[in-house]
Amino acid sequence: MRTQRRSLVLLTWLAFAALGGLLWASQFEPRAYVLAPWLALVPLLLLMGSPRPALLGFVHGVVYWVASIPWIASTLVTYGQLPAWLSWALLGLLASYLALFHAAFTGFGARLWGRGGWSAMVGLPALWVVLELLRGWIASGFPWNIAAYAWVDVPGALPLSSWLGPWGISYLVVLANLGVAMAIAMRRPRLGAIAVLVPLTLLPLAGRFAHGEARPGPPQTVRLLQPNIANLVHYEPLPAMRNYARLVSMSEGACDRAGALVVWPESAGWPFDYPRDANFRDDLHRLAARGCPILFNTAFQESDKRWRNAAFLLLPDLREQRADKRHLVPFGEYVPAKALFPFLDSLARNAGDFTAASELRLLDWGREKLAVAICFEVIFPGEVAEAVRGGATALVTITNDAWYGDTSAPWQHFRAVRFRAAEERRPLVRAAITGISALVRADGSVASQLGPYQQGVLRGEVVGGVGLSPYARRPWLGPALAWVLAIGALVLVRRPFATLRASTPPPTRNFAP
Repeated sequence: MRTQRRSLVLLTWLAFAALGGLLWASQFEPRAYVLAPWLALVPLLLLMGSPRPALLGFVHGVVYWVASIPWIASTLVTYGQLPAWLSWALLGLLASYLALFHAAFTGFGARLWGRGGWSAMVGLPALWVVLELLRGWIASGFPWNIAAYAWVDVPGALPLSSWLGPWGISYLVVLANLGVAMAIAMRRPRLGAIAVLVPLTLLPLAGRFAHGEARPGPPQTVRLLQPNIANLVHYEPLPAMRNYARLVSMSEGACDRAGALVVWPESAGWPFDYPRDANFRDDLHRLAARGCPILFNTAFQESDKRWRNAAFLLLPDLREQRADKRHLVPFGEYVPAKALFPFLDSLARNAGDFTAASELRLLDWGREKLAVAICFEVIFPGEVAEAVRGGATALVTITNDAWYGDTSAPWQHFRAVRFRAAEERRPLVRAAITGISALVRADGSVASQLGPYQQGVLRGEVVGGVGLSPYARRPWLGPALAWVLAIGALVLVRRPFATLRASTPPPTRNFAP
């Protein structure tokens, strides 16, 4: 009888963990919520009061990742040409790896939760941030859907990121949810209220103390092309040439003002190689000579046989500048550890074999210095901050999100883009081959955009920023504080519970959903 009861309790907790994972995944759908992200992590935090917190945290993580990034499986089927069962199995493996960070959070955090009080309130959000940092660093990094992005439409969150960075916003997200969880499960409602009031107090102040200012001088004109070109699974000459003709025609129409920067999305000129393909090069020279500089992307092979993924800026006088991609996509642009594990190369047979750039290059466009992030690169906050410290006055990102179809992936990617603009206090322009193309202001708000699967030219103006936001100046500070607070709190709770029992009421450890 006792065994049956234990099994029933465990099944109840497992169901609660799975539902919690679905709730958290719902915060990263195309629609962004304002109130729900203040509650969506509460189930995960309550799991720390369960009999098996690490296991239940793992279940929460697996369900969350499978539900929030299912587009990885469909991409592997369509473009990796893998069987559906294998694609979903690989997604399951990735989700299981990423779920280990959830398991670590609930496993290590259970000690803090059990102690309660200030050590939990300070230490648990810091522990979450540390694990997000590790996820964004280990094995090339995957800082996708960090907690901060759930607050993309919460008033004040984007401006506040110029002070705290994305990791500081993640801290506040977890802190707010922790306050609700503490009010539910512990006899410390006052402390829970404080945890919620901290972000509520900071958010309205962010806009009043904005850093960075517009550079002097008139704005410069930009034209962002969104040709709505789908990726071809196999190269077919006729569809490829039709796509290319559409791109050239749109470029001619976009050059409606001398000096306007025409921005092509990533892969728009595929499969042509700019340095080597004479016809492609002549077309681009002809377009630029009309009086509009063109920023475009191409893959090309250098004389040493190494492949590069690069952004070129071609000026009307046909002078060229180039910025190579520095952060490549694992299994997309290179296969990691293929010398040690040869089978990976055959598994990812459609992956490229690119070489990453080792230096940062900015592109000079009139009065602006452009930092270009090619697709995946924009999700790494520290790399964008490095470019701004290097002198970038405006940000550009070019991407090909057509891989992921009509899913939440383009919207998830776009959330990171808005945070990069707000963190650095720099205007950002984004050209995406099937959307979302956008002009983003220096506070992270959207001036104009073209949604997924629309075709058109987005017209606007850019005035770059000068000065450094607190985050751009010291992007390491927030992560360093998170490490100190997390380690300090975990060390503190290793002390015997008896030493603090007199001053700390015991929480309800066996809270049941």
